[in-house]
Amino acid sequence: MEEFDLKEASRSTIAYYDEQAEPFWEGTRDHDVSQNIAAILDAIPGSGPHRILDFGCGPGRDLAAFKALGHEPVGLEGSPNFCAMARAHSGATVLNQDFLALDLKPGTFDGVFCNATIFHVPSAALPRVLAELHAALKPGGVFFSSNPRGDNIEGWNGPRYSAYHDLHAWTTYMEAAGFEKLGHYYRPAGLPREHQPWLASTWRKPQ
Repeated sequence: MEEFDLKEASRSTIAYYDEQAEPFWEGTRDHDVSQNIAAILDAIPGSGPHRILDFGCGPGRDLAAFKALGHEPVGLEGSPNFCAMARAHSGATVLNQDFLALDLKPGTFDGVFCNATIFHVPSAALPRVLAELHAALKPGGVFFSSNPRGDNIEGWNGPRYSAYHDLHAWTTYMEAAGFEKLGHYYRPAGLPREHQPWLASTWRKPQ
């Protein structure tokens, strides 16, 4: 994929969410992702408060949840409308950054939380983005992702660009970026595998 196409994939995806910010909030504000929040918090050593980067924080639902649990979340979001909503809903700091143009200080976060977000990064850019997130974690920090799983295909879903990895491919990307696997599960819990479209996994940056 050429650089121009990468930029267009990011621009178009951000524009979609920016235009759909209010309907997206109404449609997702009550989603229960407590299993995912528990997965990252249980894996981070110590009781905190933990500094957590909510990568693709959207309107701020999970930022508010982390803050209510006594932690110090920081949002990162490409959509300006989402950024404004996330600040209003959570009171947390929110960075307006494109996933493909990150500007993060190294060794800053105890955890990186990617809930239904990083699958929008094209595979051509994924190694670089994962390396940047790895660098932003403190030694021993934890990375969590929940992605719609698939057969390692990617492309346009309307105006949004998405990549659908299986466990083997995702593991290959994560290990190449320097992460050690802690565990994985499929969501929603308690359903047959064919009715569990989400692959969640937890990883650690070595000490």
